[in-house]
Amino acid sequence: MTESLIGIGVLLALVFARVPIGFAMALVGGAGFALMRNVEAAGAMIGTTVFETGMSYTLSVLPLFIFMGNVLAQSGIAQGLFAGADRIFGRMRGGLALATVISCGGFSAVSGSSLATAATMSRVALPPMRKYGYDDSLASGAIAAGGTLGILIPPSVILIIYGLLTESDIGDLFIAGLLPGALGVLLYLLAVMVTVRLDPSRAPDVSEVVPMSRRDTVGVLGTLALFIFIMGGIYGGVFTPIEAGGMGALFAVLLAVAIRGLDWAGFRTAVRETVLATAMIFAIIIGAEIFSTFINFAGLPMALVDMIYELDVSPWLVIGAMVAIYLVMGCVFESLSMILLTVPVFYPVVQQLDFGGGWLGNPDDVLIWFAIVVVVVTEISLITPPVGMNVFVMRSVIPDIELMTVFRGVLPFWIADLVRLAILIFIPWFSLALL
Repeated sequence: MTESLIGIGVLLALVFARVPIGFAMALVGGAGFALMRNVEAAGAMIGTTVFETGMSYTLSVLPLFIFMGNVLAQSGIAQGLFAGADRIFGRMRGGLALATVISCGGFSAVSGSSLATAATMSRVALPPMRKYGYDDSLASGAIAAGGTLGILIPPSVILIIYGLLTESDIGDLFIAGLLPGALGVLLYLLAVMVTVRLDPSRAPDVSEVVPMSRRDTVGVLGTLALFIFIMGGIYGGVFTPIEAGGMGALFAVLLAVAIRGLDWAGFRTAVRETVLATAMIFAIIIGAEIFSTFINFAGLPMALVDMIYELDVSPWLVIGAMVAIYLVMGCVFESLSMILLTVPVFYPVVQQLDFGGGWLGNPDDVLIWFAIVVVVVTEISLITPPVGMNVFVMRSVIPDIELMTVFRGVLPFWIADLVRLAILIFIPWFSLALL
């Protein structure tokens, strides 16, 4: 266990020194394994890990869903989603902010990227809100927070990575994310309503609605059909998540071409962004696998399990401690790094927890439920200062907004996220009812 703690300390030092997280985990894991065994064994372990990860059929689901999201992002579908949502909420006080939350949820669901959603919706939703006199903090907060919905609402890249790391069923993870994702959207809508009720000056009355073209309508209906096609096929057992990724990517290309939203330059951009994102994720996954092998060999997860049994603490206290660690780490780590750094340590511990029946009586259900809790905590980290990756991405697109303005705007949504987190922890039904 001591070797593991030293390794984690060295890893954190490397990360703070701005060494890329994937390379830092590979370096610490490989060096630690070599010191505990020998250089030859470490070299064989690293070579096997790189080869098996690169050749993994299961991992092919990642570039497929990433490509699907990039194609839809290049096709201009976000404008149609925003216009469609504004048709529903536009004439309510705060209607544009409500429409932003709904369109962020829809776009992030099909793109699978919170950062892409924050960047795209900053260009689509912020200009209309500024035009009609919305307060910058409410407008920017709705966009930054709405973008976080993408890492939970399926098809979610983060859930895919969690499933690959823990060998959990990706289809079950997708299904488990539906109700918590819907709950997140509802609580965000409630956060906007409460905010404008307490301070009406932040969202003036608007009688007009954002115009919606026929192209926008086809795009929205096509996106909805894509979501139903993917989730219905997985839930109904018609195809696997990997097959769903392939068909979803093809569907996205055909939809983008049909609405004339994708030219050759946009297609090349989607391919390039997919290659870059896939390479980055694979490098981090390989590093995480090497680091996981080291800490498991050093005995950290089992030592933690033994400590829990010796102290005879409640499983809920253990989960609470893990959530607290995630909330603190979220202040300095981005979401993917946090997942890959902690899951190899926490997952074996959660496997051994006994919640004594109810919705968490099945050990497999415990692991699915824990995945959703981890992803929601990760969502919170995306808008938590001082890092708040979504906040920085949004400000890079709209540089004239102060960081403190955005952080002040996300506060109601951050509180809503804490409420959702508490509900998901203490009422596991929200994550497991559809399984």
